[in-house]
Amino acid sequence: MKKSLLALLMLVTVFTVVISGCSGKNNTESPSGTASGTASGSGNAAEASKPVEVSVFAVQESGIDIPTNKFTTFVQDKFGIKFNWQINPSDGAKEKRQISLASGDYPDAYLLTAYIDEFSQGDVLKYGQQGVLVPLNDLIDQYAPNIKAAMEKHPEMKTLNTAPDGNIYGLGAYAECFHCSYPNKMWINTEWLKKLNLEEPKTTEEFKQMLEAFKTKDPNGNGKADEVPLSGSTEDFGVRIIPYLMNSFVYDDDRNYLNMTDGKVESAAVKPEWKEGLTYIKSLYDAGLIDPGAFTQNAEAFKKIGENADAEILGAGAGMHPAIFINIDPGNTRSAHYNALPPLTGPKGISYTTHDAGGVSPGAKFVITNKASEEAKVALIKMVDYMFTPEGQTNAASGMKGIDWTDPVAGDVALGKDVKPVIKPIPMAEGEAPRNAGWSGMGHFYMPKEYRDTFVQATDIYSSNGYERRLYNASLLYQGHEPKELFPLWSIWIDPTEIDEASMLQTNLRNYIEQNELQFITGNKDLNKDWDAYVKGLKDLKLDRYLEILQKAYDASVK
Repeated sequence: MKKSLLALLMLVTVFTVVISGCSGKNNTESPSGTASGTASGSGNAAEASKPVEVSVFAVQESGIDIPTNKFTTFVQDKFGIKFNWQINPSDGAKEKRQISLASGDYPDAYLLTAYIDEFSQGDVLKYGQQGVLVPLNDLIDQYAPNIKAAMEKHPEMKTLNTAPDGNIYGLGAYAECFHCSYPNKMWINTEWLKKLNLEEPKTTEEFKQMLEAFKTKDPNGNGKADEVPLSGSTEDFGVRIIPYLMNSFVYDDDRNYLNMTDGKVESAAVKPEWKEGLTYIKSLYDAGLIDPGAFTQNAEAFKKIGENADAEILGAGAGMHPAIFINIDPGNTRSAHYNALPPLTGPKGISYTTHDAGGVSPGAKFVITNKASEEAKVALIKMVDYMFTPEGQTNAASGMKGIDWTDPVAGDVALGKDVKPVIKPIPMAEGEAPRNAGWSGMGHFYMPKEYRDTFVQATDIYSSNGYERRLYNASLLYQGHEPKELFPLWSIWIDPTEIDEASMLQTNLRNYIEQNELQFITGNKDLNKDWDAYVKGLKDLKLDRYLEILQKAYDASVK
């Protein structure tokens, strides 16, 4: 994964890193009702005469040194573990994991970061059925009351982690990130609206008129035609401009272009409404209202537009959150200019928005292999079970209490409306060295929405420590615009005999759809002359077979 994307992901998870826990008191309950701390039955190092040696493959993020990390020291002492780390940088982590498995020289466990690398469903099934990954079912039943309670509270979480053969070969991150679940937002320069005396656009036609004004009426006031009306990027976190615009014509999931109607999975990309959406987007492109770089540039290039040194030139930017293309650090001058625009309404009254599980994805970030001793298995599952408690999750992902977080005081306000504040992040001082007190994404395990909502956030949404409230409030503008039926690709299991075929079809179809939408928008293909050939191409790539496999998996999941 590219460094630029990793930087974006770190921004996306700024709050996720901080809001991964709850009360630091061992005798309290989490907002989800799970016992915390010593009540988990996790045990302490004193229970064992000497530490259990455990080899672990891990991915190290910037600002963290795993061997000397304060949370590492804490869990080693608490659970009687002596880690032998196989530490890998973010770049190339997936390849190194695959090489270790292919060579047979693999560790007792893998402890990964989902947004960098994790075992896919196919990996889980493959290595589980080969016996490389050991089932966790009995370990969870005997030693992990918090994991067990979380799965009982969230049945979809159990489904997500339970393979078709009934075994739990690994655990993923259950992170119900509200703002992440509405990724395809549009942020417009409301200062420019004020200057040009424009109303916030509500329809696709009004949006086009706004972009035309941004392009031609010199809203930055420098006398130059240097404004970029609309831009975006090519990564996966809401920065592609097509989905936001397409959702005014037909639902665009920004992943595999799937719709659901009466329980049947369909492809959005062959519908007449898809063609209508492309026609509209092409009209913006032909009028010079879309930055051509939006279809090719990375996050770094996108941010150079938002942070252009000479003048403010960006009118509207696509993204899950504005820090992707604008600085939000203390002292910034442009951040407050960009505010979320609700979903637009198309000519036929359609007003959808992309919606997904918001951080919940299939696969596994934690697995135990057949190399682990019984003592190592027990120690590992107890350690992970601790991270299913509020205290454990906070210490793991945010950093240790007293260093990175503390108890709220009178006057503090929680993120969620009418929610009691429970955890108060301790902000970094300017110039402060990394605290190295938590595992960041490697520690993400159990973060339901009601749990995240208990974190203290400033009420000034444009301050750095009020950023998550800004995203939360923005997401409320999108909530309810998702279709009544969504295809839950993130929570179904494909038949093991068909998963390789489905994966290949998925890749081929997605690439074909995205290549063609770009060609249609830029004029390299004609929407009238070449549309039928495009649809035939999808059929030739076995679109019907792909939908058949997905339908089978969906039907099995709802029995």
